[in-house]
Amino acid sequence: MSVAPRTRRDAILETIQARGHVSVKDLASELDVSEATVRRDLRALADRRLIDLVYGGATIRRSVEESVASRAGQNASAKRVIGQLASDLVADGDMIYVDSGSTCFEMCPGLRRRRDLTVIVNSTRLALELGPCPEITLIQLGGHYRPERMDFVGPLAANAIDQLRGYTAFLGADGLSLEFGISATDIQTAYLYQHVIKNARDAVLLVDHTKFQAPSLFRIADLEAVSRIVTDLPPSDEWREALAARGIDLVCPDPEHQPIGE
Repeated sequence: MSVAPRTRRDAILETIQARGHVSVKDLASELDVSEATVRRDLRALADRRLIDLVYGGATIRRSVEESVASRAGQNASAKRVIGQLASDLVADGDMIYVDSGSTCFEMCPGLRRRRDLTVIVNSTRLALELGPCPEITLIQLGGHYRPERMDFVGPLAANAIDQLRGYTAFLGADGLSLEFGISATDIQTAYLYQHVIKNARDAVLLVDHTKFQAPSLFRIADLEAVSRIVTDLPPSDEWREALAARGIDLVCPDPEHQPIGE
């Protein structure tokens, strides 16, 4: 590798580490090179596992196989607030799907207070948490088991959810974009969530404020696939206007009681 590409890629890596997310277009403008050159540089950095490629750019590297414990520790107070707000949307007698993510797990305290619920899960952790509740009928999806996430994914799980209708889906996401929509860092999660949303009567998205900053690699669905987004802090004016134009309700805490991320 010549000195110039090495120096340029070092600069790109420093920029991504400082900002968290960069776009190909912005990097090309700042470095005075073509977008094709930037894409080659980003691919080289991704091949070295230094960054993650996303739609239109790149983000700081994070493992796509994050464990349940590590995910639960990220933005913990925000997730508790989001989980409480989301569980408040559930009424006695509802049929719901709750995904295996750490944010949706925070719905559990509120769900245990409901009566005559039917809850569909692909998570053994959720099954253990909600299964003993006498007022909850639990439906566990099977499939390929991921021990690091304690959940089931793959064609068998997707086939199982294809047999169900009439539920409201509560889902998390790894990234959001006004253009790219709702996205995940791994293809197995994206594939299952596509089936969950397709068969749901309604879908609600649970995401903390950091997810509005950039999309992840694998697209799940358009933003219009959900009717509500539950979050811990109000997003930017651009996001609020875009969601209102799409008819998507934004659910977040009163500004006077905003959580402080941990």
